Amino acid sequence: MYSYEERIKAVESYVKSGFSPKAVFNALGYPSKNSVKTWYLEYLEELDGGSRHDRYRRVARYTLEQRRTAVDYYNEHGKSRAETVKELGYPAAGTLAKWILEIAPNTAIRRRGRVRFSLEEKQDAVMALCLRRESAENVAVAFGVTREALYKWRNALLGEGASSRMNARRWDAGPPDGEDGLESEVESLKQQIRCLRMERDILEGTVEIVKKDPGADPKNLTNTEKTLLIDALKIAHRLVDLREYLAISKSSYFYCRLALRRESKYAEARVLITRLFDESGRCYGYRRVHSLLGREGVRISEKVVRRIMSEEGLVVPGKRRRAYSSYRGETTPAPENLLKRDFHADAPNLKWLTDITEFRIPAGTVYLSPVIDCFDGLVVSWTAGTSPSADLVNGMLDLAAETLRWDERPVIHSDRGCHYRWPGWIERIEKAGLTRSMSKKGCSPDNSACEGFFGRLKNEMFYGRPWKDVSVDGLMDALETYIHWYNEARIKMSLGGLSPLEYRKSLGLIA
Repeated sequence: MYSYEERIKAVESYVKSGFSPKAVFNALGYPSKNSVKTWYLEYLEELDGGSRHDRYRRVARYTLEQRRTAVDYYNEHGKSRAETVKELGYPAAGTLAKWILEIAPNTAIRRRGRVRFSLEEKQDAVMALCLRRESAENVAVAFGVTREALYKWRNALLGEGASSRMNARRWDAGPPDGEDGLESEVESLKQQIRCLRMERDILEGTVEIVKKDPGADPKNLTNTEKTLLIDALKIAHRLVDLREYLAISKSSYFYCRLALRRESKYAEARVLITRLFDESGRCYGYRRVHSLLGREGVRISEKVVRRIMSEEGLVVPGKRRRAYSSYRGETTPAPENLLKRDFHADAPNLKWLTDITEFRIPAGTVYLSPVIDCFDGLVVSWTAGTSPSADLVNGMLDLAAETLRWDERPVIHSDRGCHYRWPGWIERIEKAGLTRSMSKKGCSPDNSACEGFFGRLKNEMFYGRPWKDVSVDGLMDALETYIHWYNEARIKMSLGGLSPLEYRKSLGLIA
């Protein structure tokens, strides 16, 4: 049912709109098309002296004073309609809600134990929290909410990173008075909210754009990172505000911006470096990649190559494992250390190195026994097997001896492993006319050149690769493939960016 005043208001709107029921409904939200026409006819009848509307007129049961008393008690005692009705003895809860909307329309009405606040009320509460000169608890009481709810509104409106308290301006003579003072205060509040939003966006950008950990201080970023952040946020915020907050000067910002634009000239080189690194089995460092770029006709410095590889995450994988030891005691007299850590050779087949290393995978363990030429690091011969037996090293020595000319008698250096002290090994050494040399006991630097080959082999071929589904034979094939590549294609900076076989061809040692 609509009151008499509501009907009269609808009729007046109906007349002003040129008798358009739709316009009345859009303006007031009521009534229906037929109802407004009926009310208009009743209104005309009343003007003619009728009393048809008397049944709609009701004598107010409660005076305006009683209504104001009920609304004041509601606001002053926890905004509880049930408590207000119980204490005053009037009115009904629904009637009290209507009085509140009529007398204090901005007052929140508790429904089913909860107070529902509008967005404007939440914004006012957050502004009061940010500009408070008293405790947050007092601000919460003033707005009829809990302290936790107040901070929840702040985080929802301004973001998690917003400061709970902005630098509020303190007045010497109290808050501003008058309309001008209020407008100035509103503008100040808006400015501070914009600052908080900018702070939130910067904190989020530090994580999403610059890829820093949450909680990182944006002011500790490098100038290049600050420039990236500013360029991403300058559409939503003023450039001068962003620079001031991040503490970067105007000249530094534009210098870094220009440098970032120059980075585009390395875009093609970046793609080429990634391809060369992948083609090398992800085992080339920046020096060898730089050498390969020279072959491709790309001229950039080693420092640029190193930086690009670092930025692209092109890192050679590496892992340390327990080394295999073949030492079984002093079974036979050990020869003298003839090399004395001098691994330089002026010609091929003057100094050979040998040792045994192991490779463990889920399918089993493989042992590798090579002979390394000190002249250029060429792998002269090698054998691989599942057991570090005498046949493994003896077979390797037989293959190496077959590569010698009649006048070549190199020194072959090893550690003190039992394989190099058994009769079979010694007999083959004497038959081939080779000279034995051994490291000191437990002194790996005495054979460091051979150990270095093992380290490079494992870093470039073994570590960081998935071997779960690979058989022992598959690992042996992979070792053989790598050693062929090592001899024929893998470049060495000490050889001028050539592989061992390419180096020997360049010297005319082989056809």
